[in-house]
Amino acid sequence: MGLMAEIVRTRVERKSMAVWFLGQNGWAVKTPANRVLVVDPYFSESCHPSRRGLDLRRQVPVPIAPEDLVADVVACTHSHRDHADPATLLPARQGGRVGLFLGPAQTQAVFAAAGIADGRTTWPGDTVEVGDLRLSGTFALPTDTTDLTPMGFVVEVDDGPKLWIVGDSAWCDLLAEDGARHAPQALCVPINGGYANLSHWEAAELVRRVAPRQAFPCHFDMFADNSCDPRMFAASLAVKGIGERYAAAVVGQRITVAA
Repeated sequence: MGLMAEIVRTRVERKSMAVWFLGQNGWAVKTPANRVLVVDPYFSESCHPSRRGLDLRRQVPVPIAPEDLVADVVACTHSHRDHADPATLLPARQGGRVGLFLGPAQTQAVFAAAGIADGRTTWPGDTVEVGDLRLSGTFALPTDTTDLTPMGFVVEVDDGPKLWIVGDSAWCDLLAEDGARHAPQALCVPINGGYANLSHWEAAELVRRVAPRQAFPCHFDMFADNSCDPRMFAASLAVKGIGERYAAAVVGQRITVAA
């Protein structure tokens, strides 16, 4: 059974959500009412070759064929190709089994290029509800001038937990303040530190200030020239006295987040 079939068949207990890591900043979330959210699916080799000569060949096998994607919502945090990928979005749209494509302002041009004329624009502070699934937009600080509208998402289910998918962001106090006001039980945070993104030390500081029970590292595994050993994040948490909050996410393996 493939991963998409597993996600479709999975039944989720009340007051919890099922979560799958898809590599880089890709995540799938399923709710007790069988709603499926997919965030930042990167299921191609679009980033390779790099115009700057970097090694951006994917290191992680494609977990789901784009045309097989089944989701009530596909949400992109920003327009960088490893987060809003036309080579993933176009066949996903053609597959006809995605209900809503959602993202901030600069993702809309990517959606349009992928044949998605009805993508919904969202922003930090906006809330989108689909059945028992609720997405609240959170602040992110741009990492370069090619995209000035990045964001994250707090994912919530009825009577259940909150999962904060931080998205790409440079460090600033406002990032921690905005995340903390949602009081998430778990968060998914980039740790790679490349090209102005959060480093493993800054990611650990974010965890310290927001105080979730679980912290899943991401954005460290896809490209040889934009990687970080997740043990560095675990060590940074330990140095800050919160090592018990570290939680590993393995591509394609189900995680349960409970209230």
